[in-house]
Amino acid sequence: MPRLALLALLALAVCVLAAVAAAVSFARGTWLGIVWVLLAGVSSNMCWYYWKRARQGTP
Repeated sequence: MPRLALLALLALAVCVLAAVAAAVSFARGTWLGIVWVLLAGVSSNMCWYYWKRARQGTP
């Protein structure tokens, strides 16, 4: 598997885990979930960026 595709999959895993952590945090009534939502947004953008670069074939 190319390196960029692997980075995209890892960023996707971080995004999913951050979204789950945000849901659990908000369900418990804490506002720490905002940090998890921001982390999910950043990792989602990283996933999209790396996936797009991997499909274009740029190193």
